[in-house]
Amino acid sequence: MLDLVQLRSFVTVQQMGSFTFAAERLGLGQSTVSQHIGKLEAALGRQLLARDTHKVVLTPDGEALLGHARTLLSIEGQVQALFTAQRLRGTLRLGVSEDLVTSRLPLVLEDFVRSHPSVDLELTVALSGVLYQMQDNGELDLVLAKRRLGDSRGRLVYREPLVWLARDPEHVLSLAALPLIAFPAPSVTRSIALEVLERHRMPWRIVCTCGSLSGLTAAARAGMGVLVQPQSMSPPGLKEIPSGRLPPLEDVEFVLIPSKGADRALVSALSEDILTKVRGLR
Repeated sequence: MLDLVQLRSFVTVQQMGSFTFAAERLGLGQSTVSQHIGKLEAALGRQLLARDTHKVVLTPDGEALLGHARTLLSIEGQVQALFTAQRLRGTLRLGVSEDLVTSRLPLVLEDFVRSHPSVDLELTVALSGVLYQMQDNGELDLVLAKRRLGDSRGRLVYREPLVWLARDPEHVLSLAALPLIAFPAPSVTRSIALEVLERHRMPWRIVCTCGSLSGLTAAARAGMGVLVQPQSMSPPGLKEIPSGRLPPLEDVEFVLIPSKGADRALVSALSEDILTKVRGLR
């Protein structure tokens, strides 16, 4: 029989791309996680993980096992929930900033859904400003979004610097007007970038507007212009423009904002997961 503890270590290593980060997330020693993977590979007689120059990746046999491992862990979560005294159930409407949904959040949501199978999670991905409007209209129970420094709304998750990014920094800096790739208004990063350029009287023009981060990233990778993003979310293929070449950008803060009237137990459970795990991933 497959060992669920070993399977959990296997899935977490795949999620994190690293034995070190997986061990931190699981609260185990790195050697323990390595032992779990070794025993699992020995039990199956197959190599499941391979190390390249950057991170740990799945072998073809690891790919074949991954879906089944997730299913078994999901069943375990359902059984645990069945015999838990205070079983969470109901619907939770979560709004998440576009930046976060492809980076830190999938790991948190996967664990939450597995641990609380009786909770229906409805996810809305949009710009922070749009999420705030939806929350004011009673359409969301919990929002995870950006706020500007000095804004007091919400509970701080973490703070991060914004950076200027481009495929070819020297080319875009040589142009008469800085070409910007930006989310449409209302966008926190857009507002910060335009305000700092106006304050320093630097000419600029918008060359691409898109509500999807993947669309903005594609434009930036095509060399169309400059993209502003939180530093840890810099997409591959783009270079950070060195300090001093463009005006410095202010930091942004990511916050959790519960809605009045939302199910407090559901909101609290997911909020604590996000606070613990997103901060832990940093």
